[in-house]
Amino acid sequence: MEQFLVETSPHIRATQDVRRVMWTVVVALIPAGVAAGVFFGYWAIRLVAVCVITSVATEAVIQILRRKALTVDDGSAVVTGILMAYVLPPNSSILVGTVGSFIAIAIGKQAFGGLGHNIWNPALVGRAFVQMAYASKVSLSEWPVLNEITHFSADVRGVDAVSRASALAVDFTKGTYSVADLFLGKVPGCIGETSALALLIGGAALILLRIVNWRMPLSYIGTVFALTWVLPSPYTGWFGGMPFYHIFAGGLMLGAFYMATDMVTTPVTGKGIVIFGIGAGVLTTVIRYYGGYPEGVCYAILLMNTATPLIDRYTGPRVFGAKK
Repeated sequence: MEQFLVETSPHIRATQDVRRVMWTVVVALIPAGVAAGVFFGYWAIRLVAVCVITSVATEAVIQILRRKALTVDDGSAVVTGILMAYVLPPNSSILVGTVGSFIAIAIGKQAFGGLGHNIWNPALVGRAFVQMAYASKVSLSEWPVLNEITHFSADVRGVDAVSRASALAVDFTKGTYSVADLFLGKVPGCIGETSALALLIGGAALILLRIVNWRMPLSYIGTVFALTWVLPSPYTGWFGGMPFYHIFAGGLMLGAFYMATDMVTTPVTGKGIVIFGIGAGVLTTVIRYYGGYPEGVCYAILLMNTATPLIDRYTGPRVFGAKK
């Protein structure tokens, strides 16, 4: 007769673990890194390397000081380092990348107890810090574009790079970048956010592998699309927005597929995920349209991260037999 065992949940075991998930995300982020190398050059790849090395080293040192087992091989610090670099301008200094990555791991992650305990996305914590500490170096005004040959080719032929306003910092009354260039990535912007095509390739793979819940990017991007179409913008009035421009410009694709989908800092229920995505979409649009900062993805996700425990509380399934 076999012994009957009664154990605590979970009773269903999955083949996925933290290590496999994190390294899969690393692979999914590679297309955006390749696009960054093509459009911005070797210094963008160098900054990615600096951020990854700093993130891994910071996590290892803190875990040693806390006398905890080293977990840098699970890939979570590598993901944080890559994302930290991806939300920085390609001409950011080594100092900015190093400080941002250190803050992301030390304050955004390890200060709360490590992976699984942090309440905000670590990379966005680092980005928010450098935005305040090095505002002039990470502004959205004049960023480089390597080998630009389309919109402003007449005055830049023969040079290696030019500086142009990012897609969300342009003067909308004088023209914008084309949606095709936004989709491919041939526009100024942060290292890993300009090529919507590259981000969609990795994001689609994560959805097919069931690492990313499709509800999050759909609700987030869909909300931004709808609101930027119907709301009165400062330039076009009611129903005169450019929804395709806004979903491909800036960090929306990167945020929707790789940051708003963080397993630790976002809701766990299907209904909660949709609420999070809609909330982030509303905040992103409001900041972009009516705020003093051209981009709203970073702060929108951080604010919704803060609301995640409340969302989980009111969207979780009722425990069988429990009373309200």
